Amino acid sequence: MHGAHAAPAAETFPTEQNPRLRLIIPAVVGIAFLMEQLDSTIIATAIPEMAGGLGTTALRLNLAITAYVLTLAVFIPVSGWFADRFGGRRIFALSLLIFTVSSALCGLSQNFEMLLAMRVLQGLGGAMMTPVGRLVLLRSFPRSQLVTAMTYMTLPAIIGPVIGPLLGGILTTYLSWRWIFYVNIPFGVLGIMMALRYFGDIRGDRAVAFDFRGFLIIGLAAALLQFGIENIARPMIPAPLIAAVLVAAVLLLLAFGWHARRIADPAVDLTLFRLRSFSVGTLAGGLCRIGINAVPFLLPLMLQLGFGMSPIESGSLTFVSAASSLLVRPVAGRLLRLFGFGHVLFWSAVAASLLIAGFALLTPQTPHLLIAAYVFVFGLSRASQFMTSNTLSYADMPSAQLSGATSLGGVLQQLSVSFGVSLGAMFLGLVAREGAPLTPEAFHHAFLLLAVLPLLSLPGFLFLRAHDGAEVSQYRLKRS
Repeated sequence: MHGAHAAPAAETFPTEQNPRLRLIIPAVVGIAFLMEQLDSTIIATAIPEMAGGLGTTALRLNLAITAYVLTLAVFIPVSGWFADRFGGRRIFALSLLIFTVSSALCGLSQNFEMLLAMRVLQGLGGAMMTPVGRLVLLRSFPRSQLVTAMTYMTLPAIIGPVIGPLLGGILTTYLSWRWIFYVNIPFGVLGIMMALRYFGDIRGDRAVAFDFRGFLIIGLAAALLQFGIENIARPMIPAPLIAAVLVAAVLLLLAFGWHARRIADPAVDLTLFRLRSFSVGTLAGGLCRIGINAVPFLLPLMLQLGFGMSPIESGSLTFVSAASSLLVRPVAGRLLRLFGFGHVLFWSAVAASLLIAGFALLTPQTPHLLIAAYVFVFGLSRASQFMTSNTLSYADMPSAQLSGATSLGGVLQQLSVSFGVSLGAMFLGLVAREGAPLTPEAFHHAFLLLAVLPLLSLPGFLFLRAHDGAEVSQYRLKRS
């Protein structure tokens, strides 16, 4: 019955020809993910110092964060086409070069306008860097080794948002805000050298024409959606205008859906959602991650504004979840072999929901050691959910569609981070009394509201079948 699909077994992978690449390729891609994730979060704690150094206001400097994530949203959808056309190694190294040079220029900025322009350039590098890196990784490993590869790659994406604020606070306090950008330079140079040395020049179908009209529609839709989400968390425009921006984004997405059905190779391949493992991993998994992604935003605020801790104290406690993420990696493959994707995703979402709600039990009197232990346990569920859903998304994806899948998956992953931060801010705004200082109780109510989101993903995980992703999980069905 499976004889027609025997050909892929003869496919050779770089990691089989050179076993050293099993560590080297995920490490290089992980460096890129860590740089991109750090730059999404590290700037937040340095904004007051940066504003003073550049002669602008902290509110205006929020545009430096928004400009970066907007550029990511616009260019991630077309990263796969560039990798297919010009080669994964070349595009990955070029994107790392753009990111590294623009990081240096951000640190050298003498005024707000230069910083803003360099952040846009940084976003362009980041938009190409992470989806293309994921694509190279997926095409370098056989499916049976994909869990190990994806866990190595996912770790930096999990750790980045946690250590970003702490690292930003340390660098700004003891060196200068400029070092939050300079820190990227050695990692970028190392990543470029190793990518050129060890990556295969992976290409897809070079004959596919670039869907310029589709790129404009989906790019503008993604930019408006991202801009609207960002304004929920950090309002720069009036509420009615935010609503109008979000409505325009939805209308453009519908227009792209109409456009995509009428051409052979659209900028974003919406037919990917017909594959159950991809749609569950990205949509149900993304919904769960929205609630989880709000915690690295809300928890430091509660510890500092609600409990009166210093940024260094707060950062050292939230950093504990990065340590627990490291422990999940060795057991992730074993859990999938024993229980399959469906069970691991379902129960890690239930655990995440309960643990998010549990943050409402913490008070200013809670011992720091107990808070650290609780954050550690939350980190275990967070890492389990992220690693498993990310791996499932590409577990059954045909090789010919991997470039489009990594691009679309990258957009949805970026939006899940933005939605998480924005919903966390929105829930906090809803329960806090206007004009009054933020109390621990306000944060408690916000955490309870966020705890509902992972539960909404459970029907999607139940939709999975036992054989979904089985080639990757190596889950063996028990015979009755």
